[in-house]
Amino acid sequence: MRIAVPKEIREGEKRVALVPDIISKLTRLGFEVVIESGAGTHSQATDADYRSAGATIANSEVLSGADVVLSVAPLTPAQMGMLKKSAITISFLSPVTAVDSIDAAAAAGVTAFSLELVPRISRAQSMDALSSQALCAGYRAALVGAELSPRFFPMLMTAAGTITPAQVLVLGAGVAGLQAIATARRLGAVVSAYDVRHASADEVRSMGATFIELELEALEGAGGYAREMGQDRAAKQQALLTPYIAKSHVVITTAAVPGRQAPRLMTQAMVDAMAPGTIIIDLAAETGGNVEGSKPGEIISTSGGVRIWGGKDVPSQLPFHASFLYSRNVVNLLTLFTVAAKDDVKLAFDINFEDEIIDGAALTHGGSRRDAGGK
Repeated sequence: MRIAVPKEIREGEKRVALVPDIISKLTRLGFEVVIESGAGTHSQATDADYRSAGATIANSEVLSGADVVLSVAPLTPAQMGMLKKSAITISFLSPVTAVDSIDAAAAAGVTAFSLELVPRISRAQSMDALSSQALCAGYRAALVGAELSPRFFPMLMTAAGTITPAQVLVLGAGVAGLQAIATARRLGAVVSAYDVRHASADEVRSMGATFIELELEALEGAGGYAREMGQDRAAKQQALLTPYIAKSHVVITTAAVPGRQAPRLMTQAMVDAMAPGTIIIDLAAETGGNVEGSKPGEIISTSGGVRIWGGKDVPSQLPFHASFLYSRNVVNLLTLFTVAAKDDVKLAFDINFEDEIIDGAALTHGGSRRDAGGK
């Protein structure tokens, strides 16, 4: 059985789906691992590193003949068409944005797994690539905020006087938000946070940050995510958050609902009410933005002196550790349905849709498309 890892071709993508130090786990199971030359360049994984770990390096395309293809971004429709029938792919394969690739996988008879759809249950935590990559994004967000801000983050006692710490506000206390809180706190900022899920309050406080209590109903959703809010609820939330936002020096927004447009947390009027020099970090810019006016991959300066950093490919800005974590998520999912070679038993796959992880994450199988959740 051959596992193939192609070079990522999406612009801005610097991660790789498999790093050298986990390859031995796959070869012990009986897999042959083939890496396209240069696939790990941005993640500090050289072709020589892969060879030393037991992989084969290919200087041309690696897809045809592969039994399993591991990637970060979804394969293109053309790449899906190169795969043999019954091949397996594992990647971020959004059922909303990768429709053409999913249709091509179904037409090619490929079983395609989407890491976005791995259910948020305790047994699947080691396969939760959304969380591992959000961890990277939250850390990066706090660093960018500190870099762009004209202020020190920590309080400093100097001969010239005392420098007061920066006030950092984090909106959304999921994995990315909590990591942003932790990183900003380590840098010395005074941090407060808000989330529509009241269950996040204890986690926020445990990190030494202040949880903002608004007189609004909680929006707890399935799998630990927040529920989508209506327009009236959004307007009330914006009005109540405005005074907290106005006194902040850095605002980091991390709110997202999987498969949906990002909720609008900050309007233009709220941005205009902020003091000159304030920095806004919008991690949701690629999915519509939490902040009105944000653009993915750009820094927008307003007439009032506020700068808005729109996140784009944020985990890819930390490709070494983002790839390290992603590789383990991918391999843990793959080994879930792998029957290892032993004695006279050949290496095989057991795609059992009675397993809720497999059932939830598989988008295509047997020449047809499956609905999200396996129905």
